[in-house]
Formats: sequence, C-alpha cells, structure tokens
Amino acid sequence: MRISASFTVSDIGKFKEKLLLWAQQFEEIVWLDGNGHTSKYSSFDALLAVDALTTIKTDSYQAFEKLREFQGQAKDYIFGYLSYDLKNDVERLSSKNHDGLGFAELFFFQPKKIIKITGNTVVFQYLMMVDDEVQPDFDLISSEADLKEEKVTVTENIKIKLRVFKDEYFRQVRTMLSHIHRGDIYEANFCQEFYAEDTQINPFKTYQKLNKISEAPFASFLRVYDNYLLSASPERYLRKEGGKLISQPIKGTAKRASQIEEDEKLIAALKADPKERAENIMIVDLVRNDLSKGALKGSVIVEELCEVYTFEQVHQMISTVVAKVAPNTNPVDVIRQSFPMGSMTGAPKVSAMKIIEELEAFKRGLYSGAVGYFTPEGDFDFNVVIRSILYNKTKRYVSYSVGGAITAKAIPEKEYEECLLKAKAMREVLEE
Repeated sequence: MRISASFTVSDIGKFKEKLLLWAQQFEEIVWLDGNGHTSKYSSFDALLAVDALTTIKTDSYQAFEKLREFQGQAKDYIFGYLSYDLKNDVERLSSKNHDGLGFAELFFFQPKKIIKITGNTVVFQYLMMVDDEVQPDFDLISSEADLKEEKVTVTENIKIKLRVFKDEYFRQVRTMLSHIHRGDIYEANFCQEFYAEDTQINPFKTYQKLNKISEAPFASFLRVYDNYLLSASPERYLRKEGGKLISQPIKGTAKRASQIEEDEKLIAALKADPKERAENIMIVDLVRNDLSKGALKGSVIVEELCEVYTFEQVHQMISTVVAKVAPNTNPVDVIRQSFPMGSMTGAPKVSAMKIIEELEAFKRGLYSGAVGYFTPEGDFDFNVVIRSILYNKTKRYVSYSVGGAITAKAIPEKEYEECLLKAKAMREVLEE
C-alpha cells in the first residue's frame, strides 16, 4: 500500500538535480529522465525509485520465470534491469566472452520510495512504512541549502583501452559479411568494448556530464550496490500501456553539423540513404515478428517508418511498431517473447546472436539490455542500454560499448567511423 502526496515546484531543473544527488545515499537507485522530450507515449518527465524493500538478483538460468514470480508476488512497482545475456534463458545459447564488469544478469527491486515529476508537479509515492518521511524529504530536496555530496577520489588522465584494435575489427566485420553473403544471416549488430582498468570515477558527476551533452529521451542512472549504469539512451525497447505494446527501434545514424543549413542536409541525406533505410526496415520486420508471438492476431502495425529525429550528438532514424495483447497476458511473458531487442541482435535473430557471440570479444552484460519498471497493473516501460557508461566500483573497472548493424552493403571502415561517432560523448566525459 502506497500513500501519494503531490507538490508544486517552481524551479524544476534545480529540483531534479538535487533529487538525484539526494538519492545517492541509497544502494538501489533507478532514475529515468526524459530530458524534456515528449511524445504521445510519454507518461512523465522524470521518475526516481530508491531504497529496496524486496529484491531479485539472478543469473540467466530460469531468470524470466523467477522474475514472473517476483512481479506477481510484489503486486507493486518494481524497477531494475535485464541484461543482454538473458538470451541464454530465451534460447539455447551461451555467453563465454570476457566479462570485466561482473554485473548480475537480472536485478529488480520493490522500492520504498518513488518520486515522479511531470511538468512542475512532483508526486511522492511512498510505502506506508516510510510515509512519515515524505514531508521531510521534500523539504530537504526543495530547500535552498546545499546537500552534502560524498567525496570521491577519482582517477585523473583515464586511459581508455580498446578490447579489439581497428585491424581486428575489420577482420571480424569481414567475417560477419561472409556469413551474410552465404545466407546464414542478413543483418547482425556487431559491437566492441572500450574500457579502463584500475580506475575510479564519480558516478553522479559523470552521469551529469553525459546527460548534459546528450539530453537523451531515455536517459537513466542506475545503482545496484557497487555497480553503476550511466546511460544517455535515445531508444525505447518496449512499453506496455493497458492492452497496447509500443516498440521504437533505432537503426540509422548521422552526425550533427554546427550550421543549420548543413545540419538539414545531413537529415535529408539520412532519410534518403538506402543502406540506412534497409537496416531500419529489416529491424522493423524483426520487431513485428517478435511482437506477433504474443499479440492479438492482425494487431501488429507500423505506426511510423524511418522517421529521423535529432538529438544533441547525432541524428537517428526511428520507427514505431505497435500491437495489442489480450487483457490476461502476463507482462513478463511479453518481454520474454521479444528479448533481446531486435535492434541489438539481427536477423534471423538466433543465428545472428550465435555469430555475434563468436565474433565479439566481450560479454555484453547490461550493455544492449534494458532498464525500466513494471507497474502494479502489469504495465511496463524499458529503454535500450546504449550510449552508456558502466562502472564496477569494487573492481575499479569502467566500460562503454558501441556497435552498428552489419548488412550486405556494409563497408568496415565506415562502420568503424560510425562506432567512433556513437562513442564520442562517453569518451569525452571520461577523458575530461
């Protein structure tokens, strides 16, 4: 049982910053920030969940069944993440590549405290056991007094390493292309890791910097004990709203230009690029197929195809696929049927994931997984974990990964350039 209390805040930007700083005292944090982006599928500007009452933490073995049970027993909001390697629970697959981060493959918690921001309205939804803390918490966060920030020793001159060097990347892409030309697959998302060892960062400040230069619509800050995700994701994986499912895959990227006229030319070029459109349409077909597994017959529709959206760092080509599900459909089953998201795998999906595992040099873990929440009514919303920095404080290990869709027309050198473009924001933030 939760109590709900609503407040009006005049300076919402300052309140958001202090709210996330206030949240750093807790060991379980999920912060979701829309950064001012609104659409017909937006339901808040920002959402914070902290302080676990109950949790589930597991590897991939029977992970979705365990999550199904946890979600059913909680009958409440639960927040957390799904790692890419839950593919091994969905299909007969394995993950044997190097893992420098060591995150659990699934983690969710039932928060004692939830705070939602919509416009200038802030709603506190606290469990009854902490309902007496609503007013003191609001007063502290909204006061003029500065909140104390934990002092963190950070590594200067962080040395970013490549898990694979350029020549090796080219070789692996050419191998991927040989699979495509043989007909094993017709697209796969091939990724590479950049990392720093024996490194300490300030997660809160690093996230602030990343978010400021990216201002992505599905940004998130996640803390699970000593594990952190600092994400500037532009992509929604899947949302359930009543009987409706919404997926918004991204495929197609172009750089920004400082001059408006040049920037508009880049948008037009991306819209017309046959390779980028082909990549996007392939993934749309894959998402349609995934959603049709649990959707009502004939209900899967492409609402928007290959539309270009502009973000701080890049232009992106985005499509929107919707479907309807029966009222008694279990929300965890809906996710399981479409996981991992098509934009981060390839087609045919299982074959692509097998080849990805063979050719990539790192375990993806939370990268290309999803962060989000379930509601008590069984609705949910999850992003795609891309454009993100991952940090294991205990291991002193920092990582960010990037990738791109390899199709028959892919040119290894251009794919590598696209990876560097996507990695630019994370690298700048860490090297500042």
